[in-house]
Amino acid sequence: MKNIVTRRDFIRGTAAAVLGAAAAGLSKVSPAQESKSRVILIRHPDALDENSEFNEAVIQQMLDEAVMKLVDQSDPVAAFRLLVKPDDIVGIKSNVWSYLPTPAAVERAIKRRLLDAGVREENISIDDHTVRTNQIFVKSTALINVRPLRTHYLAGISGCIKNYIMFGESQEAFHPDSCASLGSAFLLPQVKGKTRLNILCALTPQYHGRGPHHFSRRFVWNYKGLLVSQDPVAVDAIALRLIMAKRRLELGPGQELPPVPKHIQIADTKYGLGTSDLNKIELIKLGWLDGVMI
Repeated sequence: MKNIVTRRDFIRGTAAAVLGAAAAGLSKVSPAQESKSRVILIRHPDALDENSEFNEAVIQQMLDEAVMKLVDQSDPVAAFRLLVKPDDIVGIKSNVWSYLPTPAAVERAIKRRLLDAGVREENISIDDHTVRTNQIFVKSTALINVRPLRTHYLAGISGCIKNYIMFGESQEAFHPDSCASLGSAFLLPQVKGKTRLNILCALTPQYHGRGPHHFSRRFVWNYKGLLVSQDPVAVDAIALRLIMAKRRLELGPGQELPPVPKHIQIADTKYGLGTSDLNKIELIKLGWLDGVMI
């Protein structure tokens, strides 16, 4: 297959992709869709306390600041009102992997702002494994995509693109060829054109794993960050840079790239979901910069 990401491509810091025409699944309010895909990285030293417990007030502040910057607004409720309408039916596609789930503090922060923006509580649902039958998701007019960042033994990384695998009739059908077809989930009828926001939790990312369900605290670090974008491909491309930087630091240059994450570029070049070309991504860093790595 042409245009597949190679190890050398990512080590050189670019996916060498061509920007897709229409970014299916992205909200039309993107402030950068005609130029660069905007990705916000926000970090705060108090996002986790000394016991690695999540600080919900700080996480709410981080989300608010990131979304305001993303859509160029000075008020968080106004920012969310650009993303959702009061009559929207909103599915928050979360992730419940037991070792590293989407933090409840992040889920609540999202839901709180949806309610503030006028969405009725009965029209909001947070789900993962049962999104195909959950009636809010079946009837949804808008989706929020949120999950933690970690490596994956087949796909390279589990990011915002991979988070939609549960919308597929068969998750195993996405596994061949290093999960190359993950982007196709965004084109399913239940999903296509509905994603308003992608939030990749880099609060406690996992940078290494050895199998499908491998987890070790040894490979998790308190990065205390969120990556936020309307472009799921761009946010995953930036997340990959972060994972690579941490792997290079901890495992050495020979291990900086996890299993080749070709699905990120293919989501761009084949499925037209966004951009994987780092030269076409505007990365804006907010907040705490110590140990930012990218």
